[in-house]
Order: sequence, then structure tokens, then C-alpha cells
Amino acid sequence: MKANIYFFLLLLTSTVFISCKKDTIAYQKDFNRSYDAWAGFKAASGNSYRYTVSSASWTGFSTETTITVKEGKVVQRAYIAKAVDRTNPPIRIVEEWTENAAQLGSHANGYALRTLDDIYREAKDDWLQKRGNVKTYFEATNNGMISSCGYVENGCMDDCFRGITIRSIEKI
Repeated sequence: MKANIYFFLLLLTSTVFISCKKDTIAYQKDFNRSYDAWAGFKAASGNSYRYTVSSASWTGFSTETTITVKEGKVVQRAYIAKAVDRTNPPIRIVEEWTENAAQLGSHANGYALRTLDDIYREAKDDWLQKRGNVKTYFEATNNGMISSCGYVENGCMDDCFRGITIRSIEKI
């Protein structure tokens, strides 16, 4: 009888410690809600979609990379880089190209060849990991799917965001 009580107490204590484990990622509930929206979109679109990643610098330089995915595979990547110019017109295209399936990865610039599955994995495994020396961000304004996810190290002044900004996600 005493052995059963000790076993029960050990089991109860173990359960309490396991259930008290803290989340290791910031915005856990928001991330889970967004991942569910992504899973629904993925099923509804047949895992065929297009998304655009944007970036901008305080200097006025900006980029957009549009990745096209068909049935879970990247099939096209388009890139445009712009810079602020003090002449007319005030914004000038610095670089622009499109890679088809046979040319994928042939340009150095542009966002990496990744699916949204890859991006959600990176968000969970890296960008949203709780750290003591950063401010973490997460937004899901693309019909509930990820739109901004990453972090900025404390004390960093310029172009410090590590993560992703997705301007749009659409079915194709």
C-alpha cells in the first residue's frame, strides 16, 4: 500500500513539473493560430501559391522577391531592387530579374528559395525563440498567415531586423 502511495506521489510530482514547462517561443498562441490559417490555405490552394517578401533600409534602398510555389515546390522567383535617387524620378530600379524553374538560384540577390512551410519552420526554430537580449515581433495580417516575424537585438540602431516581412500571399 505504501509503495502505491509513493508511486502516486512520484507520478503527480512528475506531471506537475512537466506541465509547468515554459514555452520556448514568443507569441506561441499567435503563431499556432497563424499556422492553422496557413494549413487551411495550403489545403485550399493545393499547396500552390505566390508570396512576396519585402525589405527596406533607412537609406531608402528596398527589395521585393516574389516566390511562386506549385504543389509544394518553388517554380519561379522574381526580384526587384530600388533605390532613392535625388534626381527625377526619385526612385530608381537598381536590379530586376525573373528566374524560371530551370534558372532557380542563378542570381545571388533575392530572398532564398523557400516555401511557406520552410518559413514557418524557421519562425518556430529561430526567429521566435525566446532570447534575453532581443525584442521579438510577430504579425499575421495576410488573412491570418505570417506577415512579419523576427527580432531586433537590443541596442542595434540601423537595419537590425532578423526575420521576414511578407507583403502578400495569394493562391495561384
